[in-house]
Amino acid sequence: MHPLLFHLRFFKQAIKVNPMLLFTGLLLIAAVSCKKPYLDIVPDNVATLDHAFANRLEAEKYLFTCYSYLPKEGDPDRNPAFSGGDEAWTYWPMIEDFFFRDPYQIARGEQNRANPYMNYWDGYDGKSLWQGIRTCNIFLENVDKVSDLQPYEKERWIAETKFLKAYFHWYLFRMYGPIPVMDKNLPITAPPEAVKVYRQPVDSVVNYIAGLLDEALAGGSNNGLPLVITSAATELGRITKVTALAIKARLLVTAASPLFNGNNDFTGFKNNNGQLLFNPQYDAGKWVRAREACKAAIDAAHSAGLKLYYFNPAIITVDNATRIEMNIRNAICEKWNSELIWGLTTGGNPTYWLQTFACPQLDPNSFNINLKGKLAPPMKIATLFYTQHGVPIDEDRTWDYANRFHLRTATSKDTGIQEGYKTVGLHFEREPRFYADIAFDGSRWFMRNDSFNIQSKLGQYSGKKQSRLYSITGYYTKKVVNWNLVYNNSSLQVESYPWPVMRLSDLYLLYAEALNESGSSTEALPYLNQIRARAGLNSVESSWSMYSAKPGKYQTTEGLREIIRQERTIEMAFEGSRFWDLRRWKTAPQALSEAVYGWDILQETYEDYNRRVLLYSPKFIAPRDYFWPIREYNLQINPNLVQNPGW
Repeated sequence: MHPLLFHLRFFKQAIKVNPMLLFTGLLLIAAVSCKKPYLDIVPDNVATLDHAFANRLEAEKYLFTCYSYLPKEGDPDRNPAFSGGDEAWTYWPMIEDFFFRDPYQIARGEQNRANPYMNYWDGYDGKSLWQGIRTCNIFLENVDKVSDLQPYEKERWIAETKFLKAYFHWYLFRMYGPIPVMDKNLPITAPPEAVKVYRQPVDSVVNYIAGLLDEALAGGSNNGLPLVITSAATELGRITKVTALAIKARLLVTAASPLFNGNNDFTGFKNNNGQLLFNPQYDAGKWVRAREACKAAIDAAHSAGLKLYYFNPAIITVDNATRIEMNIRNAICEKWNSELIWGLTTGGNPTYWLQTFACPQLDPNSFNINLKGKLAPPMKIATLFYTQHGVPIDEDRTWDYANRFHLRTATSKDTGIQEGYKTVGLHFEREPRFYADIAFDGSRWFMRNDSFNIQSKLGQYSGKKQSRLYSITGYYTKKVVNWNLVYNNSSLQVESYPWPVMRLSDLYLLYAEALNESGSSTEALPYLNQIRARAGLNSVESSWSMYSAKPGKYQTTEGLREIIRQERTIEMAFEGSRFWDLRRWKTAPQALSEAVYGWDILQETYEDYNRRVLLYSPKFIAPRDYFWPIREYNLQINPNLVQNPGW
């Protein structure tokens, strides 16, 4: 059934609808509005929308309907940033153990314009973000009708809805680039020409979203959005002032980045009326604006009591290395922890599938078919983590880079590796985040109920034993698995946690980047160093001066840019950040065209297993692959919509 017909069955004729989602239906109305079936449908349901705003309870349900359009970002098959880039790979073809193949097909270069994968423009996983925007507009247009709603509640609900409307626009902007702006819904009586909307220039879209977030942020500490959630039992996951400020910071950092700031790749990209959609001129002021937004968000976060998470050793007695590992893992996996700015609970168990896709068989005495272990980091991701001295492996003067693929035998002094086990030099003397985030043959996996050994050569309990339930690269994504997961042969208990759309360390890294790019490089270092200290590393200044072959690297804008980007890649690994960062930095053509390698998982011996195997040779085609294609059908319906370059 066409979306227009569906909604007409529920809303009266005066309801305004979204022209992007319902354009076809509006043309049909213009052509056949005199036909009896359409006229019969609407009057029978005149009271439906009035009922939705008849009282506080019904209006709150409609508010939560607006929330329901948020994509399930903690799900590996619904968030392109998990499996649509290069941080995770999987065996192919997949016959089982998936909900959608879309992200995996994107990673393999199979995106298309006839029926685009992960098409949140028209609808994916039952969610069209344009429909979400339309629903937000309906709420804003009708909330004044609610007679028993207290003024302070109405202010807050309006602010939440404006945030969601801004966030849906932001999500589409990040995927599609310049998009139409749907500030108001058009009436269903609008003529066909009125719904033939144009895409708006990048700067206009950014300013619109930022302005809408500012509207959501209006009001003092006792008005509109709360600074903190006080009713934890019923309201966790709802929007706060800190959330809105942090998303605004992310928006403006993205807008200041090379993809959108001074990008000549899209110089000729324009609407059919001649309007340019990209400004090719670099504007340093965008970084200043981003810096100020980041600082405002950080100040608000601190005022709200947010701070970098540190594991509480009183919970359980652990050694120092394990304590640092849990600093890192539980910053993601501990529910509502001290650095979580916005956690998504969409779907009820927002990270259940992520954890089961990531976790291998840990216990040699138990097997549970629900643990897939298939979310596999490629070898190139393993190389991005620092050495134990906090510098890149190809810069550390004391680390044996030349012999990184040669076998070594672990001793009791080797952190994170089973004593007496053989593995390659690549896995020795690495930073704590390497061992916290990634598991490999010979590594150790700490859980609350026990500490497990990963043994994943052919036939071993963590390795490949059948056509599924294994890592194609030999690596496992430990970081996203909550330490409270428990299983045996017949049962599995997964403690799902809210997916961290934004956490404080992410915001610190955005601020450090904006500081460096706006001429305040030295001010960026303390924010990097706080994150590094939590991960058990010395400061940037100390680490580079003492161990790097490029000791003065951090003292230049270009050098510190490289450090910040690698620090961000490491700290935010497997959280859906790299996929978008590579695009906004315009480094995707290089990074996403690198070959995907893994270990030879079909082998039984140390020597045979620890050989590199080419799994895939992807190709990122620029500028085409920076953005999603708009479905061809939409362009046929609305000739004022122009396709993204390359598609």
